[in-house]
Amino acid sequence: MHENKMRLLQESISKLLRRDATPNLKKALTKIHPADIAHIFRYFTIEEQKTLLSLIPDLERAADVLAELDPDSWPELAGLLDRDYLVSVVHQMADDDSALFIRSLPDSLAEDLLTEMHDDHSEDVERLLAYDEDSAGGIMSTDVFFLNQDITVKQAIEKLHDAQDYEMVFYVYVTDEHNHLVGVLSLRQLLTVPPHTKLAEIMSTNVIRVRVDMDQEYVAELVAKYNILAIPVVDEHGKLMGVITVDDVIDVMRDEATEDILRMAGTTEEELLLGFRSFSIARLRLPWLLMTLLGGVTTGILMWMFKTTLEQAIMLISFVPVITGMGGNVGGQSSTILIRGFATGRIDFGSLRQVFFKELRVGLIMGLVCGLVIALVAMSWHQNLYLGLVVGIAMSAAITVAACMGVIVPSFFKKVGIDPAIASSPFIQTANDITGILIYFGTATIFLRLLI
Repeated sequence: MHENKMRLLQESISKLLRRDATPNLKKALTKIHPADIAHIFRYFTIEEQKTLLSLIPDLERAADVLAELDPDSWPELAGLLDRDYLVSVVHQMADDDSALFIRSLPDSLAEDLLTEMHDDHSEDVERLLAYDEDSAGGIMSTDVFFLNQDITVKQAIEKLHDAQDYEMVFYVYVTDEHNHLVGVLSLRQLLTVPPHTKLAEIMSTNVIRVRVDMDQEYVAELVAKYNILAIPVVDEHGKLMGVITVDDVIDVMRDEATEDILRMAGTTEEELLLGFRSFSIARLRLPWLLMTLLGGVTTGILMWMFKTTLEQAIMLISFVPVITGMGGNVGGQSSTILIRGFATGRIDFGSLRQVFFKELRVGLIMGLVCGLVIALVAMSWHQNLYLGLVVGIAMSAAITVAACMGVIVPSFFKKVGIDPAIASSPFIQTANDITGILIYFGTATIFLRLLI
């Protein structure tokens, strides 16, 4: 239903644009939600996007649309817009969105924008740009509503009436005379206590907070863990610097999930920026493929080492693909669960022992079931009881080892400070191919006299 609505909107805007119906376009763009305008922008050329953005009569609305656009399109679009118009639109953006937008631009254009803005807003943006883009300071908003602990509830409610300039007021943060964060209040608390009560008497001093240098992924974990709509950001001295709201956290979660998925596939987010540049994309993917290729060569060398076993029992080769394939699948399942657990905070090194033994048990159960099935297939196919025994034992052992490898390898990468997502595809697959071949031909060699 939503996709149909978007397609109709896009077709309507396209017709009006082709007819150069400026008044109708302005009227239509006034009625469509900024997020929907940003969604349909992807179907237009960059020049058409520039025209449509310029036709939005309300600068604040235009700023909302610009903030919702794909950040990858910002530099090119900003280069086409009139400089004075661009400055005016960026002025209307929230300071964290402005910082994110300016950070995406070429250095010369970013410096020009900051110079031309040169007011309180640009000073806030410059402060945000000083922090690492993946830190709490880099994604926070400085538009944070806070009150002094010594004022009364009645005074606090009066000040709330003037809070419309702030981005979102989910909670009331309370500070001392030196701007140190000392407490937090819900809006409901303000409305249910006597008006002459001081904030210091009713505030909660157990405030969940983050420091400006904290990684954004950890910030997202805290917000998800405690189910809060916003989290305050403080400096090393505990002074309130800003706030991170749930909409920014959702963006972080989406970006981190995208990054993990791309790494698990053996590529990076940089590929999305390369468009259709085949050689550049191939350069990003090749290292992981070459690593898998090396693993395949190693597997081939191991098979050659067992050539005597193969020569005397050639039917063994029938089950090489299924042994390595099943091990790779099981290892991939275990590693995916572990990597996701690390990313969401549900698994840490304290619970790793339990996770390992759980995967060991699961691998053993799946190995026994699959081993029994493949043993029956082998006996029926080749009319050889001992071949079924070899293949069944090897399958059970390979799947059990693969489940354990799916925990051990990502855990090792996590321990040494490397994102475990990169271990999922090439390392797990290669390791399980090698161990699967060793287990299979090792078992076959032990029973070789019975197979002949």
